[in-house]
This record gives sequence, structure tokens and C-alpha cells, in this order.
Amino acid sequence: MKFLTGSTKIKDFFIKNETKIVLFIGFCLISAISFEFGMLQGQKWQQKPLIIEKPSDTRERQETANQGNLEASDATKTATTPQITVKGAATTNTANCAYVGSKNSDKFYLPTCSYAKRVKPENLVCFKTADEALGQGRTESKCGK
Repeated sequence: MKFLTGSTKIKDFFIKNETKIVLFIGFCLISAISFEFGMLQGQKWQQKPLIIEKPSDTRERQETANQGNLEASDATKTATTPQITVKGAATTNTANCAYVGSKNSDKFYLPTCSYAKRVKPENLVCFKTADEALGQGRTESKCGK
């Protein structure tokens, strides 16, 4: 029987499995290169921060100021009706509105609620009491309390 030394066993193992070893090393190198390329691309994307800009409400202020000038110049007008400004829309007569809702929704809100300010004037529904709105099958918004 022939006894193989440690170095001969290793040499025989590499010769016998040469193609498998080369493929494994190649696969590991390609994986490492791909990972690094992905990391570099990710860093490029992270360099530009996501900026969310809130549109300015200067147009709304100008409309309110212009409306105030028109009311002051109208000499035949004797009394002003209270109005609520709906953000991004024209003013709506809501003198007796303790709560408001939309024709397209089953919820109702306080007029100062951010959700109420999103309702288009043509869809605005006025309620004198919460019971009136509840009687029509509407539910009170969390913002409405």
C-alpha cells in the first residue's frame, strides 16, 4: 500500500476537482463585484435627497385681500355674512354650519378640520348640529371632535 503524504493528498484533491474549484472561485468573485457595484449605485441614489415642497399659499392670501377690497368698496352692502375660507377654493357661505361634510362622503367634520378644508365648495354640505349629520347616516370624523 502506498501512503500519501499531506501535500500529495492536497495536490491530488486540486487536480481531481480543478474545474469545480475554478467555477466556485469565479462565482465568488462575480458575486463580490456585483455587490460592490450595487453599493456604489445605491450611494449615487442617496446623494440626492428627496425634497417635498409645500405649495405656497400666497395666492390664497391675495384672493382674500382682493375680496376684502371688493366688500369695502361696495357701498350698497349693509351686512357681511360670515364665511369660511376653504383652502385652495373660493369662499362658501356657511353662516349656520357647526359641521360640514361632502356630498361624496359619509363623514362630517368641524369647519376648522384639515379634511373639511379639502372639500370642494360645490360639494360642501352644511349641518347645524352633529345630530343632524348623524341622522343622515354620516359618521363623525376623528378630526371633528
